[in-house]
Amino acid sequence: MQQEKIWDAEAAQRYDTPGTGMFAPDTLGPTVDRLTHLAGEGAALEFAIGTGRVAVPLAERGVPVTGIELSLPMVEQLRTKADEATVPVVIGDMVTTVAPGKYSLVYLVYNTISNLLTQAEQVECFRNAARHLTPGGRFVIELWVPELRKLPPGQTATVWQSGPGCIGLDTYDVLRQHVVSHHFRFDETKQAQLFRSPHRYIWPAELDLMAQLAGFELESRHADWGGAAFTAESRSHVSVYRIPPTR
Repeated sequence: MQQEKIWDAEAAQRYDTPGTGMFAPDTLGPTVDRLTHLAGEGAALEFAIGTGRVAVPLAERGVPVTGIELSLPMVEQLRTKADEATVPVVIGDMVTTVAPGKYSLVYLVYNTISNLLTQAEQVECFRNAARHLTPGGRFVIELWVPELRKLPPGQTATVWQSGPGCIGLDTYDVLRQHVVSHHFRFDETKQAQLFRSPHRYIWPAELDLMAQLAGFELESRHADWGGAAFTAESRSHVSVYRIPPTR
């Protein structure tokens, strides 16, 4: 399952759900509020900008936003909301692609760093963020916490969503820290749609070590964009890493 093939035109068309899900105001609003604050007077760079779910409202707040994106269909969907002058996008991966300019903020939201399927690629993603940042700049990552405590011995799958018209199932390969998310959608007919995406999950402590290897320091970690305390029961986190300012 290559990322270019996963995020095709069909995936791009169904990605946006205005007003609901991850586009709901109570989800998106705190995200944009926090990123606006962290960007300050500088510019922001979004790795895996996708269809502009976060970048477009962030730009509307007055923050100059540039994106890096691997999927052309996702960028085409973004272009229905903002033109190239408003939200410039460089086509490429978030490991090696370099966007022009320097930024006070690089951000990577909604678990997307886990789309990189090796530890080496994930470390290089941190290094790529660092090379874009000014001294004192920040790299923000939103990521889920692996739910391995739900796996009894011998079981390799968990149900993470079950509701009218949808079932979400994760299958784990704990040896390689890999998980495949299976999204089933169905209606009253006998037909169902399946969307799958592979991930390499990362523990918070491992993420912190990746940051150190790239020259970052952990500045803060919360359970959500609103600043709730991160605890042993948190299912996700928003971690802010900072390049030390020059002395």
